[in-house]
Amino acid sequence: MPDYSELPSGLPVPVDDGAADHLPGMAVPNVALPSTHGTSRLATDRGWSIVYVYPRTGGPGIVLPDDWDSIPGARGCTPQSCAYRDRHDRFAALGASVMGLSAQPLSEQVEFAERMSVPYPLVNDTDLTLAGPPLHLPVHEDLRHYRRLTMAIHDGVIRRCWYPVFPPDRNAEIVLDWLIRHQRDDREAS
Repeated sequence: MPDYSELPSGLPVPVDDGAADHLPGMAVPNVALPSTHGTSRLATDRGWSIVYVYPRTGGPGIVLPDDWDSIPGARGCTPQSCAYRDRHDRFAALGASVMGLSAQPLSEQVEFAERMSVPYPLVNDTDLTLAGPPLHLPVHEDLRHYRRLTMAIHDGVIRRCWYPVFPPDRNAEIVLDWLIRHQRDDREAS
């Protein structure tokens, strides 16, 4: 079985096709979705939520498509999830909840969360509900997997979106640095 915790060299870099340009400034719908913590909502009326959207994680018994590594932005869900896990306490100290969102089956998300000790919810959207109105989150051409992006949501509104995300293992660090700077700038402005 491949080692999904490391990114192989030579992965194709995704290009920004504008598929997430509409997201900043949008209100996040108050949709309850199943998650590894029961039921989760992507945003609260107060505070920060960091939601990273990923195609799918690998693991025991999970066979990824043969061409997975050749799809720009597909590979790297395990390192991205582990990077958020490793920085979870730092996000929490800033008042930010973290969650991952995928169309991957919930049973596979539960197995992954247990195996990798993921402390935050992995939210399940197998039906790709959020690929439709009003968010229209981008999906891969196979129409079964979300494309990788990250949203910083404050008080129920998307304040910042990272898309495409590459390399995925650095995404948590980049978002954490942005959140620290953003909160510092807000304090200095008030």
